[in-house]
Amino acid sequence: MKVSITVKANARKNEVRVREDGGLLVLVTSPPVEGKANKKVVEILAEYFGKPKSSIGIISGKSAKHKIVEIQ
Repeated sequence: MKVSITVKANARKNEVRVREDGGLLVLVTSPPVEGKANKKVVEILAEYFGKPKSSIGIISGKSAKHKIVEIQ
């Protein structure tokens, strides 16, 4: 399954919200430096979907706010 997400780094808490268009807004406390925010995004999505971290992959947008994530 592919999901469109928007990431907001340096948020107050880690959280997943569903946007009006059906995409996900992922808030992470980590800064967008050296892949730290991406690692946290994978952790949060794995917990949200109840899947192992290894089943979550960022397909596109690794250095952007808007990402496409594949969940196996």
